Amino acid sequence: MTPRTRGEEILLCGSTNACEKTSFVFLRQELPVRLANIMKEIDYLPDKLLSTPSVKLLNSWYSQSLMELVDFLEKDPDDKDVLKNFTKTLVNIRNRHNNVVPTMAQGVLEYKDAFGVDPVTNQNVQYFLDRFYMSRISTRMLMNQHTLIFDGSVNPAHPKHIGSIDPSCDVVEVVKDAFETSKMLCEQYYLTSPDMEITEVNSKNPDQPLHIVYVPSHLYHMLFELFKNAMRATVETHETSPTLPPIKVRVSLGSEDLTIKMSDRGGGVPLRKIERLFSYMYSTAPSPVHIDKSRNAPLAGFGYGLPISRLYAKYFQGDLQLYSMEGYGTSAVIYLKALSSESVERLPVFNKSALRHYQTSTEADDWCMPSKDPKKLGKNEMTR
Repeated sequence: MTPRTRGEEILLCGSTNACEKTSFVFLRQELPVRLANIMKEIDYLPDKLLSTPSVKLLNSWYSQSLMELVDFLEKDPDDKDVLKNFTKTLVNIRNRHNNVVPTMAQGVLEYKDAFGVDPVTNQNVQYFLDRFYMSRISTRMLMNQHTLIFDGSVNPAHPKHIGSIDPSCDVVEVVKDAFETSKMLCEQYYLTSPDMEITEVNSKNPDQPLHIVYVPSHLYHMLFELFKNAMRATVETHETSPTLPPIKVRVSLGSEDLTIKMSDRGGGVPLRKIERLFSYMYSTAPSPVHIDKSRNAPLAGFGYGLPISRLYAKYFQGDLQLYSMEGYGTSAVIYLKALSSESVERLPVFNKSALRHYQTSTEADDWCMPSKDPKKLGKNEMTR
């Protein structure tokens, strides 16, 4: 059960002369494979996590969706009613899975509240959730492409979009859009917000706008999360200052990469906390179920914004990294592929290598970590 990893196939539905029958034949095979792969990995989660109400509910969604898709394997691709029903089924599945991220997050919280966090479970859950959410991004991308293209209508706001793909995505416009939405939320909550300074560098065609083939909604998701974090840090660090330092954004297009660097003066975070910002198990955000929605909803959540934003970047072979100077501020860098031919899917595959990750246990560190406890050098305690 190995999913195809050829990037052309996600763009199959994106060709201007796309054939609904071809897309149907591909997706009725591909989507069940991707669902079955990730369901197999769910089985290797700790039993106590699997038994939480949230993960049980989520498992039922995946089982139902898999069975609905398998029903189409023997259907006639030339039957128009079959194609119409397939599109309806994809819409239903997509709607059913709308709350997968918060449901799984709630399951992790339920597990943490009951059993705490240990290094082995943290490592396994981190590995699994990166793959689980990446799988979800890929299946939603495929379903969106098919339903958007073959539902018989064109989005009047984006007539040139091919499904959810923009063949000429104006990166700076998406940056400005994400900034304005974040600014509005920040002002609602804090009654103030920092400004933005943006610089464009097009090394390929100076003086030309920065355009790439990309999914604007993915880019917006990443930028919106980074702007929220930068604004919150800036306002809270400078709450006694008469003015707020701006958030500086630089967008650069080279021959291989399109890079977006966002820098704030929000006080930064220490190095030891950087990796925890991307951890699902160590998220310090309060559960949205228990917070005062009127105050915290716009700028708080499960704390999954950064790790999932990084998955969006990695999905098409990019990346998202944080660099921080404690006491000063943080820079977040998004790397995207400049060429659409290199923007191929990055997909989890369930095989023996993946299985080994779930079977690992904590081993002794082979680097010396100084202890704060005094050494016990008693005669009977000097064992090796």
